[in-house]
Parts: sequence; C-alpha cells; structure tokens
Amino acid sequence: MRHLSKRWRRVIMLGLALPLLVFLFVQWRAGSARGGQRYAEPFRIAGNLYYVGANDVAVFLITGPEGHVLIDGGYPGTPPMIIASIAKLGFDIRDVKVLLNSDPHADHAGGLAALQKASGAQLWASAASADAIVSGGDDPDILLPIRVLIWTRLIGFPAARVDRRFEDGDTIRVGPVALTAHVTGGHTRGCTSYSFPVREGGRELQVVSACSLVVLEVLRYQGYEADLERSFRVLRSLPADIWVTSHGRLWGRYRKFTARATARHPSDPFIDPAGYRAYIDSGEARFRRGAVQ
Repeated sequence: MRHLSKRWRRVIMLGLALPLLVFLFVQWRAGSARGGQRYAEPFRIAGNLYYVGANDVAVFLITGPEGHVLIDGGYPGTPPMIIASIAKLGFDIRDVKVLLNSDPHADHAGGLAALQKASGAQLWASAASADAIVSGGDDPDILLPIRVLIWTRLIGFPAARVDRRFEDGDTIRVGPVALTAHVTGGHTRGCTSYSFPVREGGRELQVVSACSLVVLEVLRYQGYEADLERSFRVLRSLPADIWVTSHGRLWGRYRKFTARATARHPSDPFIDPAGYRAYIDSGEARFRRGAVQ
C-alpha cells in the first residue's frame, strides 16, 4: 500500500475495521444515547453565565431580560438533564431564544433538535457546520466508512433546523446579551468559539468559549493545518478573564466548582487567563508534533 496516499490508506484501514466499528457503535447506542454522561450539579460561573451541562460534555446558559442563549446541546439523550438543570437554577427552557453550537458532532449537537423543540428557540450555526447539523451529522469531511455508519443511522443524531447561518465575526444578540462568533476551524471546518462580557460585582469580565483544538484522524480535511494556524492566532488575540470549552475536564469544571465553597467570591476560581493561554499552547504543541485522535 506504499504507493497509495495517506488518506486512501486510512480509508482502507477503516474499511477493514468497519465490522468492529459497527459492533462497537451498536453497543454504544444500546447502552446509552447519553454517551455515558451523568448528571452534574448546575451552577453560576459569573454574572449571567451558568453551567447546565453533564459531568463532562459542557453546555452553557447565558441569561438576559429578553431571553436566554444556550451554547451546545450535548448528546441526543442529555436534553432532559439540561432542561432539569436550567429549571433548578430558576429559569425556563421556553425562555431560551437562541441555540448555538461549537462543533457538529454527536456529543455537542446531538441534543439540539430536542432542545429546539422544547424551547422554540432559533438555532444559529456557522455556515460550515450548518449542513452537518441539518443532516444529523453527515459531514462531507468525514472519511467514507464513518459516513456509511451515519447514512445507515448506526451513528449520528436527530437532525435540527438551522434558522441562521452566521459568518466569522458576526454578533448574536438577544436584547442586551451579545456574543461574537469566531470561526476557529481545524477540529472541524466550522468549529466556533464565542466571546462575550459578563458583569460580576460591578466589574466586567471577558469570557471565551473556546472551540476544540484536537485534530481528529477521521476528519483531517484539506486545509485543516492553515485553519488551525489561524485559530491559534485568533484565540490568542481574544481577552479572556474566564474561559470554558466543550468538555468540562479541559477547563477544570469540577475543580473550579468545588473551589467556589472556600473562595472569597464564588466567581474567583473561574478567573483563569493563565489556564486559557495554557489551553492554546497545549493545542498548538500537539499540532506541531502531529498528534491526532
């Protein structure tokens, strides 16, 4: 196979592994549509920013007097947990007016359709992510054997309706709540980070919800290297007092949550600009050494 391109060698290898992949995904679907996620106590991070996700797959609520914004939808089976967490904090899913997405994979977009139905909210997504969301995960950048599993519905997620397709730098606004969308590709072509301010104790804090910087073996599309180089520059240019990302373990969700109990101000553990820089540096270091998942 030496004369074949790296991409075609990956296609052949995945084709040979397809029966095992089918078995594993069937087992996963039979076990749980929640991807193994468990309920996590919801909490306020700072100002009008709240955590309403599961133990690892993150979902964020930004509240406002004219309606709320929700970033990500978790797995297909996690919306009941998300809705319960929103209610526990004293809010109503029906007051969510805009749903946003970081990347169109099942662990972050799988629950968008159910949340859209429960809330009646509009779903906004980057132009490059929208097609994958409305097709239930069928991203043309994914290698063919994995797409076959999506076409046969062994994997994938319920398709959601995308109401608005935004471009890099666009503002998503619900009353006084305003987020800037930054298309920071590489993990996926349309992976999106969001920056926005929150007010805490009379001061304004800048928040960045950063997209994943992990390179995926099955999703290395042509041009992903240039996209990642740009993403590192864009993310470093954003001021970040508080930062989060789509998996809680990466930004220290549980550690920071438990530190609230002894902090002078509950929001203090989440003020972590050094951690934000380390996240970007770590992603770039993995990219430089050619690491993939």
